[in-house]
Amino acid sequence: MTNQPLRKATAAKSLKEAMLRGDVMADKCPSRDILNHVTSRWGVLLLIALRGGTHRFSELRRKVTGISEKMLAQTLQALESDGFIERISYPVVPPHVEYLLTPMGKQISEKVEALADWIEINLADILKVRAEKSDKT
Repeated sequence: MTNQPLRKATAAKSLKEAMLRGDVMADKCPSRDILNHVTSRWGVLLLIALRGGTHRFSELRRKVTGISEKMLAQTLQALESDGFIERISYPVVPPHVEYLLTPMGKQISEKVEALADWIEINLADILKVRAEKSDKT
C-alpha cells in the first residue's frame, strides 16, 4: 500500500492551507524555522533550563555551560519571538531582566526534555555503538 494519493494531496496544498497546521516537510513552511529554534543545541538546553522557573540572563549562562553571551541572547530572542519564552524587563538601574516559559513554552519544553532524558538514559549504549563503529574504520 502506498501513500501516493496522500503525497499528491499534501503537495497540492496551498501555503494558506499549510499554515492552518504546518507541514515541516514543505520547504517553505515557517514551521521549519520554529523547529530549528526549538531543536538547536542551545534551544533545547534553554527550554529545559527554564523548566526550573524564572531565570535571569546570568543565571541561564551559568546553568547552560559552554554557551556564549551572544548565542544565549540570540537563542532567547528566537524562542521569545516564537512565543515560547516571556522576557520581563524591570525599569531599574542596573537593568533587571528575567525569562520564563509561556504556556506554549511549557508544552514544548516537556517534549524536548523527554528527548534529552532518552539520550541520557541510553548514553552508554549509544557510546558503545559509536566505539564499535569507530573500531571498524
